[in-house]
Amino acid sequence: MITTLMKYFLSYVGGVIIVLFQGFKNFHYIPRSIKLILVQIVSMGISSLPIVILVSTFTGMVTGFQAAFQSQGLVPELYVGMGTAKAVMIELGPMLTGLVVAGRVSSSIAAELGTMRVTEQIDALEIMGIDPGRYLIMPRLLSGIITLPFLTIFAEILMLLGGLFVSVYGLNISLNIYLRGVRYNFIQIELFGGLLKSVVFGLIIGLMGCYHGFNSKGGAEGVGQATTRAVVSSMVLVLIFDYVIARLVFR
Repeated sequence: MITTLMKYFLSYVGGVIIVLFQGFKNFHYIPRSIKLILVQIVSMGISSLPIVILVSTFTGMVTGFQAAFQSQGLVPELYVGMGTAKAVMIELGPMLTGLVVAGRVSSSIAAELGTMRVTEQIDALEIMGIDPGRYLIMPRLLSGIITLPFLTIFAEILMLLGGLFVSVYGLNISLNIYLRGVRYNFIQIELFGGLLKSVVFGLIIGLMGCYHGFNSKGGAEGVGQATTRAVVSSMVLVLIFDYVIARLVFR
């Protein structure tokens, strides 16, 4: 049993590393692949904006309300803005954006590439002399790395605005006090650490979608299973690397 699990784990890790290498080794083709990259950026980023806007706005509102509720009568109102800002920059912004995009994008990539695999379109590309790593993997990995930080920044702004709305119009905290709290005790490493997380999360989302899509088999049922595995593995790895990066950066 243990031996079987170990073999499966090593096979899985090895397959992921191979897909990662196939993507990275083709990064020097970026100037020739601008159109492919832009298509993926639109698919991953702009198409994800509606769900990111919805989740971020209400997350910010809940965070602001909870910060005020938990600190009521204990600390000055100034700390409501500070607590909201720190929670958003360090944790909520990058992690929630990563999870939301993982659910939407990794499934889309796995379904698309999985369909191409089971219908032998990827084999046809290889026969025509087109490297699937350059044509399919590299644009998706790079687009994930580029897109997630911008989505995270946008999400953090919306979360802060959501917290501001609740604080000012729901909790009677003045706008000036909330904004002073956001600026109070601001540390740059908290912002950049959160953006570093988003870069890693973007790579994970693209990588998991590509890996499970490329390894699809068994027709439509296999594509469905690959899509599910891509979403689950993306979300689990986002949570794992969220902790790892936090331990490395925020000491």
